[in-house]
Amino acid sequence: MTNKDKKTAVIVGAGPAGLTAAYQLLEDSEIHPLVCEQSDVIGGISQTVNYKGNRMDIGGHRFFSKSQRVNDFWNKIMPLQGSPSTDDILLDKKKEFAKDGPDPEKTDRVMLVRERVSRIFFLRKFFDYPISLKLNTFTNMGLVRTIKAGCGFLWASVNKRKETSLENFYINRFGKPLYSMFFEDYTEKVWGIHPSKLGADWGSQRVKGLSIIAVLKDMLTKKFGKKSADKVETSLIESFVYPKYGPGQLWECVADDIVSKGGEVRKNAAVKRVNVENNRVQSVVVEAPDGSEQTLPCDYLLSSMPIKDLVAAIQGKEVPADVSRIASQLPYRDFITVGLLVKKLKIKNETKIRTYDHRVPDTWIYIQERDVKIGRLQVFNNWSPYLLSDYKNTMWIGLEYFCTEGDEMWTMDKQAFIDMAIRELAHIGIIDVEDVIDSTQVKIKKAYPSYFGTYYELDKVIAYLDSIENLYCIGRNGQHRYNNMDHSMLTAMETVDLMVSGGKDKSSIWAVNTEEEYHETKQS
Repeated sequence: MTNKDKKTAVIVGAGPAGLTAAYQLLEDSEIHPLVCEQSDVIGGISQTVNYKGNRMDIGGHRFFSKSQRVNDFWNKIMPLQGSPSTDDILLDKKKEFAKDGPDPEKTDRVMLVRERVSRIFFLRKFFDYPISLKLNTFTNMGLVRTIKAGCGFLWASVNKRKETSLENFYINRFGKPLYSMFFEDYTEKVWGIHPSKLGADWGSQRVKGLSIIAVLKDMLTKKFGKKSADKVETSLIESFVYPKYGPGQLWECVADDIVSKGGEVRKNAAVKRVNVENNRVQSVVVEAPDGSEQTLPCDYLLSSMPIKDLVAAIQGKEVPADVSRIASQLPYRDFITVGLLVKKLKIKNETKIRTYDHRVPDTWIYIQERDVKIGRLQVFNNWSPYLLSDYKNTMWIGLEYFCTEGDEMWTMDKQAFIDMAIRELAHIGIIDVEDVIDSTQVKIKKAYPSYFGTYYELDKVIAYLDSIENLYCIGRNGQHRYNNMDHSMLTAMETVDLMVSGGKDKSSIWAVNTEEEYHETKQS
């Protein structure tokens, strides 16, 4: 059967959801997938940016899931290699840059086992993340803060608040003093709004099993027994797998496989209009960078584009005023990463984890300090040493800022922003300015769907979109849900299952990441 004889599914977006859907359609059906990506980059927020041979993971992606189906997908694309020694890394790096052969990102398809180390930087000291009940935690907090934290937790344990906000969600699990120290300011940095004005939905989807009780159980289990991976609260995982050259490598490989199997992946193809007749999508209009347009007929439309853009693009079916208002006002949070190549960090490894040249072992460092705007610091050396062009002599770090498109940070001059970021990191004692070798900046729009405003009326929009028979909303922005990578993949898998079975009820797609069993690839 030729592609002309097959039914066609147009898939909007070449991120994890869109590419997973295309791959699964080729595996499980005779439906021809055509992926339209508005940019020239594969992977969406899961892309890897290559800057002069140094690769940046935007937002940080831990490959860990309680879904065997997701794990099997990853393993099929990239088999597990293990954890390389420092000697192996340095030898491999020499080989990589000495050869003129194929791009290693295309040919060296392996997953590495990485240790999960994330800590909080607060009061110019390190605290475990999630907060642990170790002596070091109490020493860093000091006697007065420790007593307040203990009393606050006991009070919260017997005086539960109604979980009408994210603030109450955290206080119920940690007590008010710990919430104020470790969650309040950081959450406001991320979302640009106080936790008291954010819905508890975010916590229920991202950290629903995390609490002081969960931390205690984890400590006791480690000391006195074993537990299976599917019982581990996700925020407490201690290891994960990771593509050798970053998450973008995996999604580039998936895109290549889709094409090799007969599917299509088109870059710089922005879907501008969705033509609907008789409650079915008949075609989409795609715009190229030069402004030219092409109409693509389709039998199915799988959309991972932001819901506000999808609703605005619909033609031929009346959009109720209420639905249009809700969709157009859905809130988002945008994201800026400053990549810094430095000779060294001033902070040293004071943990028991062995590292090369006594470097800190962290993948992420959450910056809780109130006197800087930076929210989080990534140490790319620890995600994968192959992300660096010179692993032995340099540190490659990502300074993460949360903002809103059009605000002061978003509109700041690029070099001025980089200079500010360097000053902030020096101010809190993590680097010396003179150790900076090179720098860059990457902006990501609509990185995080937000949980306030018209989000709480989203059901009306979902009902309208679901009334279009062959339209399926998948992925993070496609559902306006703060999904992790594996959640996004599962929405695509559920959609393909439904298409293949001929089912009409789309509730299973929207149910991903709302069920009790929690699947996660930890990501910001």
